[in-house]
Amino acid sequence: MTPEQQRQIVEALILAAPEPIAAARIGQIVPGLNAAKARKLVEELKADYVEQGRGFELWEVAGGYQLRTRPDLAGWVKQLQKDRPVRLSRAALETLAVVAYKQPATRAEVEQVRGVEVGPMLRSLVDRSLVRIAGHREVPGRPILYGTTKRFLEVFGLTKLEDLPSLRDVEELMREQLDGDAEASEDEVAPSSEALGDDSLLESAEGLPGSEPAEEVPTELH
Repeated sequence: MTPEQQRQIVEALILAAPEPIAAARIGQIVPGLNAAKARKLVEELKADYVEQGRGFELWEVAGGYQLRTRPDLAGWVKQLQKDRPVRLSRAALETLAVVAYKQPATRAEVEQVRGVEVGPMLRSLVDRSLVRIAGHREVPGRPILYGTTKRFLEVFGLTKLEDLPSLRDVEELMREQLDGDAEASEDEVAPSSEALGDDSLLESAEGLPGSEPAEEVPTELH
């Protein structure tokens, strides 16, 4: 198999994969490739797309690779959406941010930070596959521990949890978002992350959970 054929297969796999596909998985599928060689081919494809000025980009998110439309083209791509996108309330976003930074965390620990009851918010986030049950704390009562999911990384454009911005950066982004979303409704947040053919990822902080706690912070879920 020629290098060009390998390159074509890698491109097809990334395009067809329903979720970010890891370099190791690409290496298992494409003859003559391993994870390291797959990463090299992906970087070449990424550079080519930029050089050619394509309408999409190659992102590394959630431990894998995914094609996404360019953020500056989001206005046109949104016109393809027939239904109103799924939205998260500010309360849900704040709860998600606490889980992301304190995980694994119990409901009581999240409530201590937020100062309000978060049971319904956590259940909603679990239903949306943004938060998962990560076990039980070995203390009396064995409370449930919550953590974020691979889907969380994908939606917010993060490769790994270590890519989360500092809390200081989050506070600044929240203030900026509040100013920019003054016209948004008080209980909703517009979505953002998108794969090829969808909308683009939040432009601020690569879509971190705290990057939208405005009265409605954009956070696209699909």
